[in-house]
Amino acid sequence: MVKLLLTGLWVCVVTLGAVYFSVQMSAAPAPVDEEARKKELLELVRGESITIPVISDGAISGYFLSRVSFMMDKEKIKGVKLPMTELTTDELFTLLIGNKMVDLSKPGAFELEKFRSSIKDDLNKKLGDGLVAEVLVEQLDYLSKEDIRNNASRGNKNPNPGKKIVEGVKVEEPKSTGH
Repeated sequence: MVKLLLTGLWVCVVTLGAVYFSVQMSAAPAPVDEEARKKELLELVRGESITIPVISDGAISGYFLSRVSFMMDKEKIKGVKLPMTELTTDELFTLLIGNKMVDLSKPGAFELEKFRSSIKDDLNKKLGDGLVAEVLVEQLDYLSKEDIRNNASRGNKNPNPGKKIVEGVKVEEPKSTGH
């Protein structure tokens, strides 16, 4: 009889302990995924495909084909009244033509991270610190005048895509949350 009573008491203690710990674990705050939280605060601003002429010796020698998108702070972008497309186009012209960041004679010397940080820093200076969180280079290619002439002479069949300066990232539109 005593054994039966002690066994019942033991079962009650184990059950109460299990319930107590399960309630404690479910009430504990779940670990926050810092990366996911940061992405929720950002909004994708798609860039346009732009063509920037390369001028050397007073004549156009080719064209940069580029598309750059941005991850921007959702709250800060609401207050911006400036046209983002024109600002980013101006910044790309400055970096690719004015600063000569891309030296076509040394295609392997291009520093993508320096390019991204220059765009980010300059836009944040113009628009307000912290607005641009990340720069996504989708495309940065170079087409010489000869490539363009050859493509035109072939009737644009099997066109030469030019010199890839950066292997771009694929940027997809964020899925609608259904608000």
